[in-house]
Amino acid sequence: MKENDLLNRTFVFGVNCLKFLKTLPNSYEINVVKVQLSKSSTSIGANYEESQAGSSRADFRNKIRIALREARETNYWLRIIKELEVSDNDKLSGLLQESLEIKNILGTILNKTKED
Repeated sequence: MKENDLLNRTFVFGVNCLKFLKTLPNSYEINVVKVQLSKSSTSIGANYEESQAGSSRADFRNKIRIALREARETNYWLRIIKELEVSDNDKLSGLLQESLEIKNILGTILNKTKED
């Protein structure tokens, strides 16, 4: 996968999460999850985008590390939604799978750019 592919993939994932959130019911508890998921899912792409202009290898790694943390958090919120059984399982399953794949890709990037 080329880096530009991951830029697009993380962007599309964030947009898809935001679209998915529109389909969820409104309640205090669900709204809390919506806010958290909207922040973490869009932060993945934002931090990966920033990593591409890192001022140093350490800066690049830091942004990738943040994106990875956000991907892990996003997966957590998606799992919460799954357990609450308040959504379309096909859309949710696709987002869960994509969050896992993005998390694995970011983890691989981080491992391949270990600090010397």
